[in-house]
Amino acid sequence: MNFQPSQRSQEYLQKLKAFMKEHVLPFEREYIEYHKEHNADGKWQSWTEHPKLEKLKNKAKEAGLWNLFLPDPELGQGLSVLEYAPLAEEMGRVYNSAEIFNCNAPDTGNMEVLYHFGSEEQKEQWLTPLLEGEIKSVFCMTEPDVASSDATNIETSIEPDGDDIVINGKKWWSTGLGHADAKVAIVMGKTKGSENKHQQHSMVLVPLDTPGVEIKRMLTTFGAYDPPAGHGEVHFKNVRVPKGNLIQDFGAGFAIAQGRLGPGRIHHCMRCIGAAERALELAIIRSGTRQAFGKLLAQLGGNSERFAKARIDIDQARLLTHYAAWKIDQVGVKESMTEISAIKVVAPNVLQEVTDMAMQIHGGAGLSDDFPLTSFFIQARALRLADGPDEVHQRMISRLEFKKYLS
Repeated sequence: MNFQPSQRSQEYLQKLKAFMKEHVLPFEREYIEYHKEHNADGKWQSWTEHPKLEKLKNKAKEAGLWNLFLPDPELGQGLSVLEYAPLAEEMGRVYNSAEIFNCNAPDTGNMEVLYHFGSEEQKEQWLTPLLEGEIKSVFCMTEPDVASSDATNIETSIEPDGDDIVINGKKWWSTGLGHADAKVAIVMGKTKGSENKHQQHSMVLVPLDTPGVEIKRMLTTFGAYDPPAGHGEVHFKNVRVPKGNLIQDFGAGFAIAQGRLGPGRIHHCMRCIGAAERALELAIIRSGTRQAFGKLLAQLGGNSERFAKARIDIDQARLLTHYAAWKIDQVGVKESMTEISAIKVVAPNVLQEVTDMAMQIHGGAGLSDDFPLTSFFIQARALRLADGPDEVHQRMISRLEFKKYLS
């Protein structure tokens, strides 16, 4: 068992670190201030992207730091899941910086779906412009009227009608819905016909300008809209698209989702670990340069023990995530479900705990936008639901453990 990232991965990491230091970190404060000034409300129709972002994306392309997530040497950089893991961690040190490298969710997951399961026509129409960064995409799965932690509850209907498919239903927390360049959504819904509850779901590509698609609103997370992409509620009322927009086949939705959510969870978890590293770094610097009651903050109230615990927790989370990445590369997603479920629980919780500690060290400043800690905290708390509730992942692990001994 060897899940040490390769020499090639380490070379990419050095290039990425240099790029982050030269271009991304100096841009972090400006990016936050721009969106506070221009995109602070729910009027998503007027949200705009920072004008420098496109220039940074072009620099990343020129540097060969584009589509790093895709294990295809022609369309991406040909990195395995394990090789990509440290790169995702480095991107995680600056909130939303993955977009600069075209490695942001939900586009990465949607591109993986099209890459692995899409037809040649679908790839030409949607995958190619997504890989070029010319358009953005949305993934529509969660619904407002059911407990979506159990995906078999999904009520949105995806039904054949002659040469077309008709979609009816409501979705929310659909990431990327507010972006001006969002052109297409992958919608998951139910199709009648199968008794097997895991073969009732289908995925279909729905251009957002299709009649019957109505974006209702953008949703806030702790009062923040997360522009210019945002997370929104969208309704589909008798939306009609050609059958050629169906991904793979009717009833294949669950199998596709499983393939989509495996590597993508490595990306999320490693970004969490990068954010936790940054939070710990900020906490240590703050505690080593500020005094209270005649002592450095680091010397007060058990803070040094808190830093030690954070170091242990982060390193454990990283090792577990690297192991999950290695196992996906070795035996595939289906045989790595315990490890994938485990990191979904561990990584966001570690980020939440470390960030909370760092916020406490920073005092009032930790609650402000002067530091990235509030963004990291929102990221962690949201992921504990967005990637499925902790309890669902723990249930999966427990079921798999029982199968080992009581099959």
